[in-house]
Amino acid sequence: MIKKNNKIILLVGLMGSGKTSVGRRLAKKLNLPFVDGDQEIEKAAGLSLIDVLKCFGEEEYRAGEARVMKRLLQGEPCVLASGGGSFVAEQTRKLAKEHAITVWLKADVNVLYNRTAGRKHRPFLEGDDSHLRNKLEEYIKEEYPFYSEADIVVETKEEAVENTVLRVIEALNKVYSVVD
Repeated sequence: MIKKNNKIILLVGLMGSGKTSVGRRLAKKLNLPFVDGDQEIEKAAGLSLIDVLKCFGEEEYRAGEARVMKRLLQGEPCVLASGGGSFVAEQTRKLAKEHAITVWLKADVNVLYNRTAGRKHRPFLEGDDSHLRNKLEEYIKEEYPFYSEADIVVETKEEAVENTVLRVIEALNKVYSVVD
């Protein structure tokens, strides 16, 4: 049984860390709605993430992402999977501190590589996979300091998603007692 804490559970982390996969299953277990930040950006723009980036550039992409995250973080309690880089924005981190319990799904470069190689729907990892590991290592260096501000850190591994979900619930219970 879920305790009502009136907080959003915000999953943050790099592309391939498992935010959507874990988020969907976590929401089901906690009997909360699931919201995918990337899908909400696509709905707001009427375009795929790749097309938003190509048509408007990264600066406008990030501005739109920040507007969508602001709206979502001021919404009803849910499990919210953020866009890969959205937690880097100061405004998003500030709103998350007010309205959410933030869970960083932290993955090492090998896990991220295995989960993103060959995937064509990730706008910031476009191109062939020959430079993918280097791109991911750059993102780790640039973005992990921001993710480290999350309330909870859960390592994601090469394992069944259900195992990660259970570890997220365990971590949430240790700090916030979200399940009776």
